[in-house]
Amino acid sequence: MNPPNSPANAEQAPKVIPIEAQDAAVEVSLYEVRKKIYPRAVTGIFATWRWILVWATQLVFYGLCWLPWNGRQAVLFHLVERKFYIFGAVFWPQDVVYLTIILILSAFGLFLFTAVAGRLWCGYACPQTVYTEIFMWIEMKIEGDRAKRMKLDQQPMSARKFGLKFSKQAAWIAVSLWTGFTFVGYFTPIRELASEVLAFTLGPWETFWVLFYGFATYGNAGYMREQVCKYMCPYARFQGVMFDPDTLVITYDTERGEPRGSRRKGVDPRSVSKGDCVDCGICVQVCPTGIDIRKGLQYECIGCAACIDGCDQVMDKMGYQRGLIRYTTENALKKHWGSKEILRHVMRPRIMLYTGLMGLVIIAFIWSLATRQPLKVNVIRDRSTLAREVEGGLMENVYRLQIINTSEQTRKFTVTVSGMPSIVLASDSEVVVDPASTRSMTVGVRAPEDAGKHGSNEIYFDVTATDDSKVHVHEKSTFLLP
Repeated sequence: MNPPNSPANAEQAPKVIPIEAQDAAVEVSLYEVRKKIYPRAVTGIFATWRWILVWATQLVFYGLCWLPWNGRQAVLFHLVERKFYIFGAVFWPQDVVYLTIILILSAFGLFLFTAVAGRLWCGYACPQTVYTEIFMWIEMKIEGDRAKRMKLDQQPMSARKFGLKFSKQAAWIAVSLWTGFTFVGYFTPIRELASEVLAFTLGPWETFWVLFYGFATYGNAGYMREQVCKYMCPYARFQGVMFDPDTLVITYDTERGEPRGSRRKGVDPRSVSKGDCVDCGICVQVCPTGIDIRKGLQYECIGCAACIDGCDQVMDKMGYQRGLIRYTTENALKKHWGSKEILRHVMRPRIMLYTGLMGLVIIAFIWSLATRQPLKVNVIRDRSTLAREVEGGLMENVYRLQIINTSEQTRKFTVTVSGMPSIVLASDSEVVVDPASTRSMTVGVRAPEDAGKHGSNEIYFDVTATDDSKVHVHEKSTFLLP
């Protein structure tokens, strides 16, 4: 038997681990430390389309609020006046149904485009993508390309580095504040807003929203970038259920590309037992979310197709066929379909359903706008004044008519009443309403006591424009007989 302190027992005895070491061994970080992404600039057909969408969306956003129309702003959602001006149309709170239709169209459009070709909205037209593209362009112009930016961030602070960083921040802040100012300019007349800014008399709410929206633009596009797409945007989470095997998505052709590896330019990959992928990493370097598309479809992919442009450039340099990374479908990749077969499978039942529903909603929307009356009438019986007897043995009820002229021209309206024998108006039957304004009028309506049953009787007010009989509203109300 070995003594207690013998070497044999020392080897068998359990090792005592200090508490500090034990804590360190089980310590697990619940949050991933973000690694800054330095996207590489890329050119190509998809990059061109992204910039076309950047220019188109920003010309509309920054320019439309300055466009005059009939002596006012062409597009203005005037919250104080509770009127929405969209070119020649004026919408009131009662027209909320049109907002509902627009939201329905947006939902169906998102479903349709996603089912056809994945995250087209995210990759080309989403404000987060658009402003990130603008901010990255500013960063590249001031700090240089990807390699220069990485090298600059690794250097200690110096006068040159401070100057570059300060210039970039100043440009970002200027764009952000102008964006916030423009955003508020769609809810407060932008020329009035500009005058208040220049006179330093901007109201507290306008100031708050300019700074809030500017800060959101600055933070999301300047710093958070891919974090918004990966962790904050709900679309990234449920996009998977909207895809099917015939949805066009950005895909790496594993069969053609593997096994990957480097080789000299012009070398036939089969002669060195490799695939077309040279493992250059360009597809990862150009990705704004920092993913490797060669690992398959990932929810972080926003569908910007920068990896396609980058890979095509490498294939051109190597003398290989383009399309190692391309838009294709799961079925097309497995069954080696060509473009004709892919397009033939685009018009599948769900696509036809989405298209049909969108078409019906659009037709209903256009018809509703085309037949929309530029006149609204609300009739409220005066509850403070009960039915009363007046001269001639007639009974009188008093009503308050609210006439809304939604057109942008002054109009005169004639008011008539019907629904009971010998019923007449006991007040002025004409009223003039200013453009895009509301006019209230109190009218008395009289009828013989034996003109109807005791209690409530249906009557109708007809309000007609004197210059156009088609502008007409037939509104129901009640007449009380004691």
